[in-house]
Amino acid sequence: MSEKKTNLSVLLGAAFLMATSAIGPGFMTQTATFTTSLGADFAAVILISIIMSYVAQLNVWRVIAVSRMRGQDIANKVLPGLGYVVALLVALGGLAFNIGNVGGAGQGLNVIFGIDIRIGAAIGGLIGIIIFSSKSASSAMDKLTQILGAAMIVLIAFVAIKTKPPVGEAVSSAVMPKGGFNSIIPATLTLIGGTVGGYIVFSGGHRLIDAGIVGEDALPDVNRSATLGIVVAFIVRVLLFLAILGVTKMAGAQIDPDNIAASSFRAASGVVGYKIFGIVFAAAAFTSVVGAAYTSVSFLKTLFKPIAERENLVTILFIVISTIVFIFIGQPQTLLVVVGTLNGFILPITLAVILVASKKKSIVGEYKHSNLLFILGWLVVAITAFMGIKTLLANLGL
Repeated sequence: MSEKKTNLSVLLGAAFLMATSAIGPGFMTQTATFTTSLGADFAAVILISIIMSYVAQLNVWRVIAVSRMRGQDIANKVLPGLGYVVALLVALGGLAFNIGNVGGAGQGLNVIFGIDIRIGAAIGGLIGIIIFSSKSASSAMDKLTQILGAAMIVLIAFVAIKTKPPVGEAVSSAVMPKGGFNSIIPATLTLIGGTVGGYIVFSGGHRLIDAGIVGEDALPDVNRSATLGIVVAFIVRVLLFLAILGVTKMAGAQIDPDNIAASSFRAASGVVGYKIFGIVFAAAAFTSVVGAAYTSVSFLKTLFKPIAERENLVTILFIVISTIVFIFIGQPQTLLVVVGTLNGFILPITLAVILVASKKKSIVGEYKHSNLLFILGWLVVAITAFMGIKTLLANLGL
C-alpha cells in the first residue's frame, strides 16, 4: 500500500474515530430526550454546539500535531502536574462512558436478536477485546469505525425520510428558538460535552500522532480530518433529530418515555424500524467502546511507563472492567446524559490548556497559531464555563 493511501486511511480513521466516539449510545439517548422536550428548538442546540465543537477540535488537533505531544503532555508543559489531573479526569470520564457504551451494545443486540442485555454487553466487550488483541489493532479500529459510521448514516437517513419531519420549522428554530436561548443552555452544554467533551476531542488527534502525521507540513491533512469528523457527527445528529422530530409530529405515534429512540424508530417503520434502531444502537456502542478505551489509555501511556509497554493489554483491561461493572451493576440510565454534562465541564479546562500552549514556543516551536482560532477558542472556553456554572447552580436549586 502506498504512503498516500496509508495516510488517507489514517486520516479517515482519525475522523471516524472522533465522530463515532461522539456517536455513542449517550449521543442517541441525549438527542432523543432533548428532541422530545425541546421540539424544533433542538435545531438551535445542534447548530450552536457543532460550531463550538468545530472551533474546539481545530484548536486541539492543530496544537497536538505541531507540538507532536498528546494532551496530557501538553498540559504538563503548561503547568507541571496538570497533565496528571487532566489524564485522570479524562480516563475516569472515559470509563464511565464505556460502561454505558457496553450497555448500549447489550441493548442493541437485545433488540436485534432478543438475547439478554448482559450477554449482549459481554459480546460488545468481546468485540473490543478482539480488535485490541490484533497485531494490527490501529488498522482494525480504523476500518471498524469507518464501516459502522457509514452504516449508521444510511440507516438513520432511511428512518428520517420515512417520518417526513418539518424541516422548515427546524431551520427556522435553528436561528431563533421559540423558547428563547436561555431554555437551551443545559442541552447545549450536554451536546458539546457529548461531541467534543472529555476524551472525544483528543481521540482523533492522538490517533494521528500514533500514525506519525505530525508537524506543520501535516496541518492541511489535520484540518481535513478534523473537519470530516465534525461533519460526520453533525450529519448523524441532524438525521437522528429529524427522524425523532418527525415522529413527535405523527398522529397517534406511541413514544415510550423510558426508551424514546427505540419507540420512535418503531413508530416510524414498525418492526423494521425497531430492528434498524437495534443495528444503529449496537454499531454506535461498538465504535464508542473502541474509541473510549483507546483514547483513555492514550492519556495514561506517556505518564506511566508500564502502561506504555503494555498498551494493548491495558486497553483490553479497560474494556473488561467496563463490561464487568455493567454486567454486575446494570445499565445506569442517567449516567450517559450526566457524563455528557460532566464532559462539558472538562472541555473549558482542557481547551484553555491547549490555547495557552498554542502561544508557547517551548511547546509549538516557531509555529504561529491562528489568531482567529485562538480568539474563538477562548470564546468557547468562556461560554462553556458560563453554561457549566449556570447548569450546576440550577441543578443545586440556586
